[in-house]
Amino acid sequence: MLRRHFFLVGAIAVLAVMILAAGLKLVAGKGGDQPGPGGPGGGPGGPGAAAVVAVVQPQAHEFVDALEVIGVAKGRQSVTLTAAATQLVEKVHFSDGQQVPKGAVLVELKAAEQGAAVAQAEARLLEARRAYERWRQLGEKGFASQAAIEQYEAAYRTAQADLAAARAREEDRVIRAPFAGVVGLTDIAPGALVNPGAPIVTLDDLSAVRVDFDIPERYLGNLREGQTIFATADAFPGETINGTIQRLDTRVDPRTRAITARAEFPNTGGRLKPGMMLRVGIARGSRTGLAVPEAAVSVQGNSTFVFVVAQQNGRTVAEQRPIVAGVRQNGFVEIRDGVTANERIVGDGLNRIQPGQPVRIAGAAKTPAKGPPA
Repeated sequence: MLRRHFFLVGAIAVLAVMILAAGLKLVAGKGGDQPGPGGPGGGPGGPGAAAVVAVVQPQAHEFVDALEVIGVAKGRQSVTLTAAATQLVEKVHFSDGQQVPKGAVLVELKAAEQGAAVAQAEARLLEARRAYERWRQLGEKGFASQAAIEQYEAAYRTAQADLAAARAREEDRVIRAPFAGVVGLTDIAPGALVNPGAPIVTLDDLSAVRVDFDIPERYLGNLREGQTIFATADAFPGETINGTIQRLDTRVDPRTRAITARAEFPNTGGRLKPGMMLRVGIARGSRTGLAVPEAAVSVQGNSTFVFVVAQQNGRTVAEQRPIVAGVRQNGFVEIRDGVTANERIVGDGLNRIQPGQPVRIAGAAKTPAKGPPA
């Protein structure tokens, strides 16, 4: 009986300790929710904190009105070399990406049969020439008729043609570079079987690239051969490549009402590759307007806006201001309406700012806090 009372008293004591601990924890939690210097809404990281920003002012900037079109780069000369006959590859005389001169032998196909045919044709030509010379001399002495001489002359000329044809068939087994350029990648190796029309290797003259593009006929008055144009490539952001219009087509396409122009761009170092997409711009004039850096402009859906640094109830805040934007060129955005030249605009970091948020201009001295009265 005494033991049972002892266990009951112990259980009651443990339960009392647990209830007391829970009460203390609850009281401590309520005390931590009170706003303080570092609590929500009061610390430096709260929504009401002043963000440090860099500001810019709209400046006059020259913009070029340009007609922009898309074109695909091609080498000044480009070709895919193929075989003229079905045959095995005997020798490969180039490596991938090699610069080769005009007329260089790139691939030799097996030509044993063609070589034998040339030797046979040479022997027949020698025999026909000797026979013709013999009968011609006999005709000069009056021992052969003119008809017989002409017959042997025809046989001699036929043998010459047969030799030329045999040599041409032998030459078909040698693939040469038709112009100086750079060969591409290939899997052709000695022993491979090639067929007529099957690609062997590409050859491109990369000293310059050509771009063909279509221009609506209403802009035909803005085009002329020799005109300077510019282009940009996604592979080289921020770079502008200058070129010229080499030729205009002689006809306007009646279906699209557009004319094809061919431009040429220098390709120093061979950085531009055939097949690369280029954005070609044709200048139509220039004008001056207010502009700010692209980083100061934000676009949300169909709306474009900036953050203007303004005074509101004695505080410096970021006021979200919609604008009418114009063209974007060389890292600047034209502002046609919405701000004036004497206003200050947040220059970057727009994703960290909320409309109406207090801001402090980077580099500006802080206003000293007032201490308690003496």
